[in-house]
Amino acid sequence: MTLIGEQTPAAPAGDLIKDGSDAGFMADVIEASRIQPVIVDFWATWCGPCKQLTPVLEKVVTAMNGAVKLVKIDVDKNPAFAGQLRVQSIPTVYAFVDGQPVDGFQGALPESQVKQFIDKLAGPPPASEIDQVLELARESMELNDIGGAAQAYAHALQMDQTNLKAIGGLARCYLAGGDNERAAEVVALAPADAKDPDLDAARATLALADGAVSETAPLEQALAANPGDHQARFDLAGARAGQGRFGEAADLLLDIIAADRTWNDEAARKQLLVVFEAAGLSSEVTRAGRRRLSSILFS
Repeated sequence: MTLIGEQTPAAPAGDLIKDGSDAGFMADVIEASRIQPVIVDFWATWCGPCKQLTPVLEKVVTAMNGAVKLVKIDVDKNPAFAGQLRVQSIPTVYAFVDGQPVDGFQGALPESQVKQFIDKLAGPPPASEIDQVLELARESMELNDIGGAAQAYAHALQMDQTNLKAIGGLARCYLAGGDNERAAEVVALAPADAKDPDLDAARATLALADGAVSETAPLEQALAANPGDHQARFDLAGARAGQGRFGEAADLLLDIIAADRTWNDEAARKQLLVVFEAAGLSSEVTRAGRRRLSSILFS
């Protein structure tokens, strides 16, 4: 098992590619495939297409760095298992997993198709160290463990100061803690044209907070006295969004759109889109808001 921080050493080619035989088939293929996938190349010295395919197989297997093994079987010298597997023409390639043949092909294929075949067999590559740290940070955020998420995102930034997911995630942690100044400093680490969902959300939240009023009591009083005061409702929505209360902000803006969708050059709809971005485009706030917006616009 590879621990975080360790580097997987390149496997020697001799461990990955070997000349097999009928005598060693059970150990080299059947038993070995219970640990990792094994590719068996049935070939012969007189076979022209085999001379094209085998070097391609060796190249792709070597590049997989130990994810799969290759066993080459000369069918003239070792006919037993080729016969059992009903190899009728060569080259024939079989892939073994857990002691059983699971896939295969015949003939010389181009490198791109060989790579596709082996990639499918090997499965997705293991997550890198920074990917593991970012996944830990994301899970912490989902559990509302802002402190744990901030530590993980900060650790990811130490590993890669340009990682957009780490920048956006750490900025959102500061925003969740009410430290907009630190959040803005972190966002500034990313290029102005860089795009990432968390980074976009942090920028949108900062934009909403920048123009928000801090005292909401007068706005609430104005709305109580005049429910049709769209400007007061719009300003209150901005204040709620600036506080991170995106669901309340979205509801207030949707109320304006329901009453007068063209008010102030569609200011409520435009601001609503910023709120959706700040909340996260896949968030429940955004999904619910879009459903209600569609209901309003198409009713």
